[in-house]
Amino acid sequence: MAWITRFLTAVAFLAVGVIFSPETFGSKFDGSYSPNLSSFIKLAHLLCFSTAWGAALWVTFIGGIIMFKNLPRHQFGNLQSKMFPAYFSMVGVCCAISVAAFGYLHPWKSATTAEKYQLGFLVSAFAFNLTNLFVFTPMTIEMMKQRHKVEREQNIGDEIGWSKNQEAAKTNPKLAAMNKKFGMIHGLSSLANIMSFGSLAMHSWYLAGKLNL
Repeated sequence: MAWITRFLTAVAFLAVGVIFSPETFGSKFDGSYSPNLSSFIKLAHLLCFSTAWGAALWVTFIGGIIMFKNLPRHQFGNLQSKMFPAYFSMVGVCCAISVAAFGYLHPWKSATTAEKYQLGFLVSAFAFNLTNLFVFTPMTIEMMKQRHKVEREQNIGDEIGWSKNQEAAKTNPKLAAMNKKFGMIHGLSSLANIMSFGSLAMHSWYLAGKLNL
């Protein structure tokens, strides 16, 4: 994960630089730029935004639910522990590039109120993903590993669903406490993910209003 951390940091600094000093990268205060460069940046923004939004939609509302309902719980957890860092890294990079592209096309000093709001939504999506990648996901994975160890001692975890865990927690205070702590951390992670998805959804509405079909 060290390389992705460095890459995200570099892209984040680039995005901040484009937002607050777009003229350094060739953008004018009045938002003028060459047509070819404009088309390239618009394409980069569209592809990165659509990738982030599509991935968030699939992971949040489709893929995760299907896996939870069909995989043994420990297998599901181990798979999620590998998938989520990659997911948040990819969405984070896509959001950062979208922020940089949108900030370049709409310099802050000349941007309209609506454009500033949209930049805020994109920055929010990026920030929520970074929070998940570097704070909540590592905490969730560590808590999951600890709980898996306790569950294996109870000979549970190879089933699908939560029923055996809930039954065992009634007579095992340690497992019950772990469930509570895991639920809190996982809930915060899910909330950050939903907030990121909501921010991207708001930008999708803005882009839809710009389409001429």
